[in-house]
Amino acid sequence: MPGPRRQLVLTVDQSGRGDHRRIQDAVDAAPANSSPGSVVIRIKPGVYREKVAVDKPCVTLVGTSASSTVITWNESWVAAESPTVSVLAPDFIGKRLTFQNTFGTSGPAVAMRVAGDRAAFYGCRFVSFQDTLLDETGRHYYRGCYIEGGTDFIFGNAKALFDKCHLHSTSLVGGAFTAHKRSAESEDTGFSFVGCKLTGVGKGTSILGRPWGPYSRVVFALSYMSSTVRPEGWDDWSDPTKQRTAFYGQYQCYGEGSKTDGRVAWSRDLSQAEAARFITKVWVGGQEWLR
Repeated sequence: MPGPRRQLVLTVDQSGRGDHRRIQDAVDAAPANSSPGSVVIRIKPGVYREKVAVDKPCVTLVGTSASSTVITWNESWVAAESPTVSVLAPDFIGKRLTFQNTFGTSGPAVAMRVAGDRAAFYGCRFVSFQDTLLDETGRHYYRGCYIEGGTDFIFGNAKALFDKCHLHSTSLVGGAFTAHKRSAESEDTGFSFVGCKLTGVGKGTSILGRPWGPYSRVVFALSYMSSTVRPEGWDDWSDPTKQRTAFYGQYQCYGEGSKTDGRVAWSRDLSQAEAARFITKVWVGGQEWLR
């Protein structure tokens, strides 16, 4: 009979009182073939100015609190290596961390790129302006997270459930919360926001989303929308043909920005039956992999 599974716990501390001073060094020290939950990297409070690429499976990064444990970089999105943090392997978990890119408002700058399957984030913060969170590929779950940006700040072609998250738009004009890609109807991808809160710095400054790909799919359910959300809600990105193929839905949202009477005609006010598939962890197959 096999013995209990051993868990490798590594501590990152800038003061030198841990196993490593840099987060990347701890990731590099993790085995290449772990099982889920077997590698935990505990990060002590501090501002870690480094780029991190998690290329090992089953790595968990845990901060003390998102406000005190910050991973930050300052770089525009010019290459695959540009994001502050990149998750490239499956079965990643992030808890109580801030992922930040301080590049500013002059162009795309990714704080987090998620390109591994079965990634989950709890109580994390994602902060940049344009293209903050690249939810690129795979199935992902975000719970109790804060995501800030102005333009297309949640984008990519993954299948993700955002559960009780706070989305904050810093755009003063022409903002967009999402830009989901999905190039074909056969792709099983989309963003679902359930029980979330949408706020912003201005009134009527941001749309809920625009189609990066023609079959873009985004649903907001049971969520609060402030007056930051524009009455029309969605935009076809200057391509009317995408109106026939994009799937943009809303279900039982509330707040001044949630009113559906001004929405574009091609968006959907979902029934309970239509919304059902989007609003539980089953949407990302979470019953199989979320622990």
